[in-house]
Amino acid sequence: MRRRASMALALVLVATQTVPLAAYLKFGVRVSSGDVTLKWKGTVRYFVSDTGVPDISPAALQSTAARAFSAWEAVPTASIAYQFGGFTSALPGADDGRSTLGFLAEPELDRVLASTSFLIDMSTGEMLESDIFFNSAFPWSVAPAGETGRYDLESIAVHEIGHLSGLGHSAIGESEVGEGGRRRVLATEAVMFPIAFGAGNTAGRALRADDIAGISDLYSDAGFQDDTGSISGRVTRNGQGVFGAHIVAFNPATGALIGNFSLDTQGRFSIAGLTPGLHIVRVEPLDDADIESFFEAEPPADIDFRAVFYDRLVGVPRGGDSGAIEIKVAGK
Repeated sequence: MRRRASMALALVLVATQTVPLAAYLKFGVRVSSGDVTLKWKGTVRYFVSDTGVPDISPAALQSTAARAFSAWEAVPTASIAYQFGGFTSALPGADDGRSTLGFLAEPELDRVLASTSFLIDMSTGEMLESDIFFNSAFPWSVAPAGETGRYDLESIAVHEIGHLSGLGHSAIGESEVGEGGRRRVLATEAVMFPIAFGAGNTAGRALRADDIAGISDLYSDAGFQDDTGSISGRVTRNGQGVFGAHIVAFNPATGALIGNFSLDTQGRFSIAGLTPGLHIVRVEPLDDADIESFFEAEPPADIDFRAVFYDRLVGVPRGGDSGAIEIKVAGK
């Protein structure tokens, strides 16, 4: 059985994600045999629509997309590869067996800059097709240094290609609610944060530690699991597991921030891809974006608790796990 699903990157709000997250920074589907991680088998072949928009030709879209794909392909600890298949008259969203990138005019989606959709084999978790559309209702730029008042196409493409590759949203970022309930990004340490920077900003072109850990975990190159470690444990409140908590591991020696979620009613979590050494661990509620932009699940994610640091540094061994820790939180 095949299934079409989609995910949107919002200007200030994210549309519902219809594929639930099943594990660390990855999409997953539930089949009769259990949870299956969504990923590609072999090289990902993509096409670019030959329909351009003012100031951005199909050739400019293709060269910008190629740089964005290269950002993910250049991760030394990941084995994923992409290949440009050519231009096509097809538009993104058609179930034609081709992964297509292109512009669509969607003015009614006035908070969605771009969206990635998937065609999935539900029995195996294999991705069969993934299309990305960029909303031409917004002004776009491919200028090397960005342009005031225009959204950086390369930055948004890097984010969407993360989804195309199988990654969900990261919660490592901070935003504030402004006029009309709209959120503005203050800072982020992941290009997979679900809310985009404002027009003219090009910071989303460069992958961060959390993004690198995610793609490396999904498409591990030789040695990745042996050279990195993990932290695992539970988040609890009054002895009960907390579902949907966001846990972040910070390495003070490198400055790297890598996060994950507690994804069951026992409050269990695991953060992989960590550099061996001591880490500071922090737990916080998912209150910097809509919960649905991270995952849909029952019961709903618990956000009624105060952020807290674990009471001691956690040692991460090379090629191993820290050993289960319990992080206790208190209600707001």
